[in-house]
Amino acid sequence: MADNNQTQTIDTNTTTTAQPLSRKAKFLAILGAMGPGILTSFAGNDAGGIATYSTTGASYGYGMLWTIPLMCLLLIVVQETAARMGCATGKGFASLIRERFGVRVSAIAMLSLIVSNFAVSLSEFAGIASGMQLFGVPLQVSVPVTAAACWMLTMGGSYHRIEKILLSISAIFLTYIISAFMAKPDWGAALRATFGPTVSNDLNYVSLFVANIGTTISPYMIFMVSSNVVEKNLDASGIPAQRADNTSGAIAAELVSWFIILTTGTVLYPEGVQVNTAADAAKALVPFAGENASILFAIGLVGASFLAACVLPGITASAVCEAFGWERGPDRTWQEAPAYRGIITAMIILSAVVVLVPDIDLFGIMMVAQVINGVILPILLVCMVIIASSHFIMGKYANGRVWNFLTWFIIILVTVLTAIMFVLQLMGY
Repeated sequence: MADNNQTQTIDTNTTTTAQPLSRKAKFLAILGAMGPGILTSFAGNDAGGIATYSTTGASYGYGMLWTIPLMCLLLIVVQETAARMGCATGKGFASLIRERFGVRVSAIAMLSLIVSNFAVSLSEFAGIASGMQLFGVPLQVSVPVTAAACWMLTMGGSYHRIEKILLSISAIFLTYIISAFMAKPDWGAALRATFGPTVSNDLNYVSLFVANIGTTISPYMIFMVSSNVVEKNLDASGIPAQRADNTSGAIAAELVSWFIILTTGTVLYPEGVQVNTAADAAKALVPFAGENASILFAIGLVGASFLAACVLPGITASAVCEAFGWERGPDRTWQEAPAYRGIITAMIILSAVVVLVPDIDLFGIMMVAQVINGVILPILLVCMVIIASSHFIMGKYANGRVWNFLTWFIIILVTVLTAIMFVLQLMGY
Protein backbone atom coordinates (compact mmCIF):
# COMPACT_ATOMS: atom_id res chain seq x y z
CA MET A 1 0.00 0.00 0.00
CA ALA A 2 2.80 2.38 0.90
CA ASP A 3 4.39 1.91 -2.51
CA ASN A 4 1.08 2.47 -4.27
CA ASN A 5 0.45 5.63 -2.29
CA GLN A 6 3.92 6.87 -3.09
CA THR A 7 3.39 6.18 -6.76
CA GLN A 8 0.12 8.04 -6.69
CA THR A 9 1.78 11.02 -5.06
CA ILE A 10 4.53 11.15 -7.67
CA ASP A 11 1.99 10.90 -10.44
CA THR A 12 -0.02 13.72 -8.95
CA ASN A 13 3.00 15.95 -8.66
CA THR A 14 4.06 15.17 -12.19
CA THR A 15 0.65 16.11 -13.50
CA THR A 16 0.68 19.34 -11.58
CA THR A 17 4.15 20.25 -12.82
CA ALA A 18 3.16 19.61 -16.41
CA GLN A 19 0.43 22.21 -16.27
CA PRO A 20 1.25 25.29 -18.34
CA LEU A 21 2.43 28.37 -16.48
CA SER A 22 0.12 31.33 -16.17
CA ARG A 23 0.97 34.58 -17.92
CA LYS A 24 1.95 36.12 -14.60
CA ALA A 25 4.24 33.18 -13.77
CA LYS A 26 5.87 33.35 -17.21
CA PHE A 27 6.40 37.09 -16.84
CA LEU A 28 7.95 36.68 -13.38
CA ALA A 29 10.21 33.88 -14.69
CA ILE A 30 11.43 36.08 -17.54
CA LEU A 31 11.91 39.02 -15.18
CA GLY A 32 13.93 36.88 -12.77
CA ALA A 33 16.24 35.65 -15.51
CA MET A 34 16.84 39.10 -16.98
CA GLY A 35 20.01 40.99 -16.26
CA PRO A 36 23.02 39.47 -18.08
CA GLY A 37 21.95 40.65 -21.55
CA ILE A 38 20.91 44.14 -20.44
CA LEU A 39 24.06 44.64 -18.38
CA THR A 40 26.36 43.44 -21.16
CA SER A 41 24.68 45.65 -23.76
CA PHE A 42 24.93 48.79 -21.64
CA ALA A 43 28.53 48.03 -20.66
CA GLY A 44 29.33 48.26 -24.37
CA ASN A 45 28.26 51.92 -24.37
CA ASP A 46 31.43 52.88 -22.54
CA ALA A 47 33.74 55.89 -22.87
CA GLY A 48 35.08 54.72 -26.23
CA GLY A 49 31.59 53.99 -27.54
CA ILE A 50 30.22 57.38 -26.45
CA ALA A 51 33.22 59.10 -28.04
CA THR A 52 32.66 57.22 -31.30
CA TYR A 53 28.94 58.01 -31.43
CA SER A 54 29.56 61.65 -30.53
CA THR A 55 32.13 61.97 -33.31
CA THR A 56 29.74 60.27 -35.74
CA GLY A 57 26.96 62.76 -35.09
CA ALA A 58 29.26 65.78 -35.09
CA SER A 59 30.87 64.71 -38.37
CA TYR A 60 27.88 63.51 -40.39
CA GLY A 61 24.75 64.69 -38.59
CA TYR A 62 21.93 62.18 -39.04
CA GLY A 63 23.75 60.53 -41.95
CA MET A 64 24.82 57.43 -40.00
CA LEU A 65 21.71 56.84 -37.90
CA TRP A 66 20.86 53.98 -40.26
CA THR A 67 23.76 51.98 -38.80
CA ILE A 68 21.96 51.66 -35.44
CA PRO A 69 19.32 49.07 -36.53
CA LEU A 70 22.09 47.06 -38.24
CA MET A 71 24.27 47.12 -35.11
CA CYS A 72 21.27 46.18 -32.99
CA LEU A 73 20.67 43.05 -35.10
CA LEU A 74 24.34 42.06 -34.90
CA LEU A 75 24.34 42.53 -31.14
CA ILE A 76 21.19 40.45 -30.66
CA VAL A 77 22.60 37.55 -32.69
CA VAL A 78 25.93 37.46 -30.85
CA GLN A 79 24.51 37.86 -27.35
CA GLU A 80 21.63 35.45 -27.85
CA THR A 81 24.04 32.79 -29.08
CA ALA A 82 26.41 33.33 -26.15
CA ALA A 83 23.55 33.20 -23.62
CA ARG A 84 22.05 30.08 -25.22
CA MET A 85 25.43 28.33 -25.03
CA GLY A 86 25.62 29.10 -21.32
CA CYS A 87 22.07 27.92 -20.63
CA ALA A 88 22.32 24.74 -22.72
CA THR A 89 25.72 23.59 -21.40
CA GLY A 90 25.96 25.17 -17.96
CA LYS A 91 29.42 26.38 -18.96
CA GLY A 92 30.87 29.75 -19.91
CA PHE A 93 32.47 30.52 -23.26
CA ALA A 94 36.03 30.22 -21.92
CA SER A 95 35.39 26.72 -20.62
CA LEU A 96 33.77 25.67 -23.90
CA ILE A 97 36.77 26.97 -25.90
CA ARG A 98 39.14 24.94 -23.74
CA GLU A 99 37.08 21.77 -24.08
CA ARG A 100 36.49 22.12 -27.83
CA PHE A 101 39.80 23.58 -29.05
CA GLY A 102 42.34 22.69 -26.38
CA VAL A 103 44.42 24.47 -23.76
CA ARG A 104 46.77 26.16 -26.25
CA VAL A 105 44.01 27.98 -28.12
CA SER A 106 42.37 28.81 -24.82
CA ALA A 107 45.61 30.29 -23.43
CA ILE A 108 46.14 32.46 -26.52
CA ALA A 109 42.54 33.68 -26.36
CA MET A 110 42.86 34.53 -22.66
CA LEU A 111 46.14 36.40 -23.15
CA SER A 112 44.60 38.45 -25.94
CA LEU A 113 41.52 39.11 -23.81
CA ILE A 114 43.62 40.31 -20.85
CA VAL A 115 45.63 42.74 -22.99
CA SER A 116 42.55 43.99 -24.83
CA ASN A 117 40.39 44.41 -21.73
CA PHE A 118 43.20 46.13 -19.84
CA ALA A 119 43.58 48.68 -22.62
CA VAL A 120 39.82 49.26 -22.68
CA SER A 121 39.82 49.55 -18.88
CA LEU A 122 42.36 52.36 -19.19
CA SER A 123 39.98 54.21 -21.51
CA GLU A 124 37.19 53.88 -18.92
CA PHE A 125 39.29 55.45 -16.17
CA ALA A 126 40.35 58.14 -18.63
CA GLY A 127 36.68 58.76 -19.46
CA ILE A 128 35.85 59.10 -15.76
CA ALA A 129 38.77 61.49 -15.27
CA SER A 130 37.83 63.71 -18.23
CA GLY A 131 34.15 63.68 -17.26
CA MET A 132 34.84 64.62 -13.63
CA GLN A 133 37.21 67.38 -14.74
CA LEU A 134 34.20 69.06 -16.36
CA PHE A 135 32.80 69.36 -12.82
CA GLY A 136 36.07 70.72 -11.47
CA VAL A 137 37.29 67.45 -9.90
CA PRO A 138 40.99 66.79 -10.67
CA LEU A 139 41.95 63.36 -11.93
CA GLN A 140 44.26 62.90 -8.93
CA VAL A 141 41.06 62.69 -6.86
CA SER A 142 38.52 61.12 -9.24
CA VAL A 143 40.69 58.22 -10.44
CA PRO A 144 41.75 56.82 -7.01
CA VAL A 145 38.21 57.23 -5.61
CA THR A 146 36.74 55.48 -8.66
CA ALA A 147 39.30 52.68 -8.43
CA ALA A 148 38.44 52.11 -4.77
CA ALA A 149 34.70 52.12 -5.53
CA CYS A 150 35.14 49.64 -8.41
CA TRP A 151 37.22 47.33 -6.25
CA MET A 152 34.78 47.35 -3.35
CA LEU A 153 31.82 46.75 -5.65
CA THR A 154 33.36 43.85 -7.58
CA MET A 155 34.58 42.23 -4.35
CA GLY A 156 31.44 42.79 -2.37
CA GLY A 157 29.22 39.81 -2.02
CA SER A 158 27.13 37.71 -4.36
CA TYR A 159 26.71 37.97 -8.10
CA HIS A 160 23.03 38.85 -7.70
CA ARG A 161 23.85 41.82 -5.44
CA ILE A 162 26.50 43.15 -7.82
CA GLU A 163 24.17 42.69 -10.79
CA LYS A 164 21.40 44.69 -9.12
CA ILE A 165 23.79 47.55 -8.32
CA LEU A 166 25.22 47.65 -11.83
CA LEU A 167 21.75 47.51 -13.40
CA SER A 168 20.77 50.47 -11.21
CA ILE A 169 23.82 52.38 -12.45
CA SER A 170 22.66 51.66 -16.02
CA ALA A 171 19.78 54.08 -15.44
CA ILE A 172 22.39 56.83 -15.93
CA PHE A 173 22.01 56.34 -19.69
CA LEU A 174 18.65 58.13 -19.47
CA THR A 175 20.68 61.35 -19.38
CA TYR A 176 21.48 60.94 -23.08
CA ILE A 177 17.82 60.59 -23.97
CA ILE A 178 16.98 63.74 -21.99
CA SER A 179 19.89 65.58 -23.63
CA ALA A 180 18.54 64.64 -27.06
CA PHE A 181 15.11 66.09 -26.30
CA MET A 182 16.75 69.26 -24.98
CA ALA A 183 18.62 69.59 -28.29
CA LYS A 184 15.26 69.84 -30.15
CA PRO A 185 16.07 67.62 -33.14
CA ASP A 186 14.18 67.29 -36.40
CA TRP A 187 12.44 64.01 -35.52
CA GLY A 188 11.09 63.44 -39.02
CA ALA A 189 14.50 63.84 -40.62
CA ALA A 190 16.05 61.59 -37.97
CA LEU A 191 13.55 58.80 -38.57
CA ARG A 192 13.98 59.04 -42.33
CA ALA A 193 17.77 58.81 -41.93
CA THR A 194 17.38 55.82 -39.60
CA PHE A 195 15.37 53.75 -42.04
CA GLY A 196 16.72 55.21 -45.29
CA PRO A 197 20.45 54.38 -45.51
CA THR A 198 22.81 56.86 -47.13
CA VAL A 199 26.22 55.45 -47.96
CA SER A 200 29.34 57.48 -48.68
CA ASN A 201 32.72 56.46 -50.06
CA ASP A 202 34.41 59.15 -47.98
CA LEU A 203 37.24 57.45 -46.09
CA ASN A 204 36.41 59.21 -42.82
CA TYR A 205 32.82 57.99 -43.20
CA VAL A 206 34.04 54.44 -43.76
CA SER A 207 36.41 54.73 -40.79
CA LEU A 208 33.61 55.83 -38.47
CA PHE A 209 31.34 53.06 -39.75
CA VAL A 210 34.03 50.52 -38.89
CA ALA A 211 34.50 52.13 -35.47
CA ASN A 212 30.75 51.99 -34.78
CA ILE A 213 30.62 48.26 -35.52
CA GLY A 214 33.77 47.67 -33.49
CA THR A 215 32.49 49.47 -30.42
CA THR A 216 29.16 47.60 -30.58
CA ILE A 217 30.55 44.06 -30.57
CA SER A 218 33.57 43.45 -28.34
CA PRO A 219 35.28 40.16 -27.45
CA TYR A 220 34.52 40.51 -23.75
CA MET A 221 30.76 40.60 -24.45
CA ILE A 222 30.70 36.95 -25.53
CA PHE A 223 32.46 35.87 -22.35
CA MET A 224 30.39 38.16 -20.15
CA VAL A 225 26.95 37.01 -21.32
CA SER A 226 27.70 33.29 -21.09
CA SER A 227 29.52 33.64 -17.77
CA ASN A 228 26.74 35.71 -16.18
CA VAL A 229 24.15 33.16 -17.30
CA VAL A 230 26.14 30.44 -15.56
CA GLU A 231 26.56 32.61 -12.43
CA LYS A 232 22.75 32.93 -12.27
CA ASN A 233 22.47 29.11 -12.41
CA LEU A 234 20.21 29.22 -15.46
CA ASP A 235 19.65 26.06 -17.48
CA ALA A 236 17.98 25.28 -20.81
CA SER A 237 14.58 26.26 -19.42
CA GLY A 238 15.90 29.81 -19.13
CA ILE A 239 16.64 30.19 -22.86
CA PRO A 240 13.34 31.97 -23.74
CA ALA A 241 13.90 34.41 -20.89
CA GLN A 242 17.46 35.01 -22.03
CA ARG A 243 16.24 35.76 -25.56
CA ALA A 244 13.95 38.40 -24.10
CA ASP A 245 16.78 39.71 -21.92
CA ASN A 246 19.33 40.00 -24.72
CA THR A 247 16.88 41.39 -27.25
CA SER A 248 15.56 44.06 -24.90
CA GLY A 249 19.09 44.86 -23.71
CA ALA A 250 20.40 45.27 -27.27
CA ILE A 251 17.46 47.46 -28.29
CA ALA A 252 17.79 49.66 -25.18
CA ALA A 253 21.56 50.07 -25.58
CA GLU A 254 21.33 50.89 -29.28
CA LEU A 255 18.55 53.38 -28.61
CA VAL A 256 20.98 55.18 -26.30
CA SER A 257 23.57 55.14 -29.10
CA TRP A 258 20.92 56.52 -31.47
CA PHE A 259 20.15 59.39 -29.08
CA ILE A 260 23.84 60.24 -28.67
CA ILE A 261 24.29 60.52 -32.44
CA LEU A 262 21.01 62.45 -32.63
CA THR A 263 22.16 64.97 -30.01
CA THR A 264 25.55 65.75 -31.51
CA GLY A 265 24.12 65.55 -35.04
CA THR A 266 21.48 68.13 -34.14
CA VAL A 267 23.69 70.54 -32.20
CA LEU A 268 27.29 70.19 -33.34
CA TYR A 269 27.08 69.12 -36.99
CA PRO A 270 25.30 72.28 -38.29
CA GLU A 271 27.91 74.41 -36.52
CA GLY A 272 30.82 72.46 -37.97
CA VAL A 273 32.12 71.56 -34.51
CA GLN A 274 34.42 68.54 -34.53
CA VAL A 275 35.04 66.42 -31.43
CA ASN A 276 37.43 63.60 -30.63
CA THR A 277 36.22 62.52 -27.20
CA ALA A 278 32.95 62.33 -25.30
CA ALA A 279 34.23 65.07 -22.96
CA ASP A 280 34.83 67.31 -26.00
CA ALA A 281 31.23 66.71 -27.05
CA ALA A 282 29.91 67.59 -23.58
CA LYS A 283 31.84 70.89 -23.54
CA ALA A 284 30.87 71.73 -27.11
CA LEU A 285 27.15 71.38 -26.34
CA VAL A 286 27.13 74.35 -23.93
CA PRO A 287 26.95 77.25 -26.43
CA PHE A 288 24.30 75.60 -28.59
CA ALA A 289 22.15 73.37 -26.36
CA GLY A 290 22.69 75.01 -22.99
CA GLU A 291 24.68 74.08 -19.89
CA ASN A 292 22.07 71.59 -18.64
CA ALA A 293 22.40 69.46 -21.77
CA SER A 294 26.18 69.51 -21.38
CA ILE A 295 25.96 68.51 -17.70
CA LEU A 296 23.65 65.60 -18.50
CA PHE A 297 26.00 64.47 -21.26
CA ALA A 298 28.97 64.60 -18.87
CA ILE A 299 27.07 62.73 -16.15
CA GLY A 300 26.25 60.03 -18.68
CA LEU A 301 29.94 59.77 -19.64
CA VAL A 302 31.05 59.33 -16.01
CA GLY A 303 28.31 56.82 -15.22
CA ALA A 304 28.86 54.78 -18.38
CA SER A 305 32.63 54.70 -17.83
CA PHE A 306 32.19 53.64 -14.21
CA LEU A 307 29.84 50.83 -15.22
CA ALA A 308 32.32 49.46 -17.76
CA ALA A 309 35.24 49.96 -15.35
CA CYS A 310 33.44 47.72 -12.85
CA VAL A 311 32.48 45.10 -15.42
CA LEU A 312 35.76 44.62 -17.32
CA PRO A 313 38.04 43.42 -14.47
CA GLY A 314 35.39 40.99 -13.25
CA ILE A 315 34.68 39.43 -16.61
CA THR A 316 38.41 39.21 -17.42
CA ALA A 317 39.11 37.40 -14.16
CA SER A 318 36.09 35.16 -14.58
CA ALA A 319 37.04 34.16 -18.15
CA VAL A 320 40.68 33.41 -17.26
CA CYS A 321 39.76 31.35 -14.20
CA GLU A 322 37.09 29.49 -16.13
CA ALA A 323 39.53 28.69 -18.95
CA PHE A 324 42.03 27.11 -16.55
CA GLY A 325 39.57 25.51 -14.15
CA TRP A 326 40.27 27.82 -11.21
CA GLU A 327 37.73 28.89 -8.61
CA ARG A 328 35.97 32.14 -9.41
CA GLY A 329 33.07 34.34 -8.38
CA PRO A 330 32.53 37.42 -6.17
CA ASP A 331 31.22 35.23 -3.36
CA ARG A 332 34.56 33.39 -3.11
CA THR A 333 37.17 34.46 -0.54
CA TRP A 334 40.83 35.23 -1.26
CA GLN A 335 41.74 31.77 -0.02
CA GLU A 336 39.15 30.11 -2.26
CA ALA A 337 39.77 32.16 -5.43
CA PRO A 338 43.16 33.92 -5.24
CA ALA A 339 43.57 34.15 -9.03
CA TYR A 340 40.08 35.62 -9.52
CA ARG A 341 40.49 38.30 -6.87
CA GLY A 342 44.12 38.90 -7.79
CA ILE A 343 43.36 39.59 -11.46
CA ILE A 344 40.57 42.02 -10.56
CA THR A 345 42.76 43.86 -8.04
CA ALA A 346 45.76 44.07 -10.37
CA MET A 347 43.68 45.26 -13.32
CA ILE A 348 41.96 48.03 -11.35
CA ILE A 349 45.16 49.26 -9.66
CA LEU A 350 47.24 49.20 -12.86
CA SER A 351 44.50 50.98 -14.86
CA ALA A 352 44.28 53.75 -12.28
CA VAL A 353 48.06 54.12 -11.98
CA VAL A 354 48.64 54.29 -15.75
CA VAL A 355 45.93 56.95 -16.22
CA LEU A 356 47.61 59.05 -13.51
CA VAL A 357 50.96 58.98 -15.36
CA PRO A 358 51.59 62.47 -16.83
CA ASP A 359 51.43 62.77 -20.63
CA ILE A 360 50.51 59.10 -21.13
CA ASP A 361 49.40 58.34 -24.69
CA LEU A 362 45.93 56.99 -23.88
CA PHE A 363 44.86 57.34 -27.50
CA GLY A 364 47.73 55.12 -28.58
CA ILE A 365 46.78 52.55 -25.96
CA MET A 366 43.17 52.59 -27.19
CA MET A 367 44.43 52.04 -30.73
CA VAL A 368 46.36 48.99 -29.55
CA ALA A 369 43.19 47.70 -27.90
CA GLN A 370 41.26 48.29 -31.10
CA VAL A 371 43.82 46.36 -33.14
CA ILE A 372 43.77 43.43 -30.70
CA ASN A 373 39.97 43.43 -30.66
CA GLY A 374 39.91 43.51 -34.43
CA VAL A 375 42.16 40.45 -34.65
CA ILE A 376 40.66 38.37 -31.84
CA LEU A 377 36.96 39.06 -32.45
CA PRO A 378 36.57 37.16 -35.77
CA ILE A 379 38.50 34.22 -34.26
CA LEU A 380 36.25 34.15 -31.19
CA LEU A 381 33.15 34.42 -33.36
CA VAL A 382 34.29 31.43 -35.43
CA CYS A 383 34.83 29.47 -32.20
CA MET A 384 31.37 30.56 -31.05
CA VAL A 385 29.54 29.46 -34.19
CA ILE A 386 31.36 26.11 -34.30
CA ILE A 387 30.36 25.42 -30.68
CA ALA A 388 26.82 26.73 -31.08
CA SER A 389 26.30 24.66 -34.26
CA SER A 390 27.41 21.41 -32.63
CA HIS A 391 24.52 19.12 -31.78
CA PHE A 392 26.96 17.07 -29.70
CA ILE A 393 27.60 20.07 -27.41
CA MET A 394 24.30 21.95 -27.66
CA GLY A 395 21.83 19.14 -28.28
CA LYS A 396 18.50 20.41 -29.56
CA TYR A 397 19.54 23.97 -28.73
CA ALA A 398 22.15 24.09 -31.48
CA ASN A 399 22.00 26.86 -34.09
CA GLY A 400 19.48 26.53 -36.88
CA ARG A 401 20.22 27.41 -40.50
CA VAL A 402 19.01 31.01 -40.24
CA TRP A 403 21.02 31.70 -37.08
CA ASN A 404 24.10 30.08 -38.61
CA PHE A 405 23.71 32.27 -41.70
CA LEU A 406 23.40 35.42 -39.59
CA THR A 407 26.41 34.47 -37.47
CA TRP A 408 28.61 33.75 -40.49
CA PHE A 409 27.43 37.02 -42.04
CA ILE A 410 28.63 38.83 -38.92
CA ILE A 411 31.97 37.01 -39.02
CA ILE A 412 32.54 37.93 -42.68
CA LEU A 413 31.43 41.52 -42.05
CA VAL A 414 33.68 41.93 -39.00
CA THR A 415 36.64 40.36 -40.83
CA VAL A 416 36.25 42.64 -43.86
CA LEU A 417 35.79 45.71 -41.64
CA THR A 418 38.85 44.76 -39.60
CA ALA A 419 40.94 44.57 -42.77
CA ILE A 420 39.56 47.96 -43.84
CA MET A 421 40.39 49.36 -40.39
CA PHE A 422 44.03 48.29 -40.69
CA VAL A 423 44.33 49.82 -44.15
CA LEU A 424 42.76 53.10 -42.98
CA GLN A 425 45.07 53.26 -39.98
CA LEU A 426 48.09 52.77 -42.24
CA MET A 427 46.72 55.64 -44.36
CA GLY A 428 46.39 57.86 -41.29
CA TYR A 429 42.60 57.86 -40.89
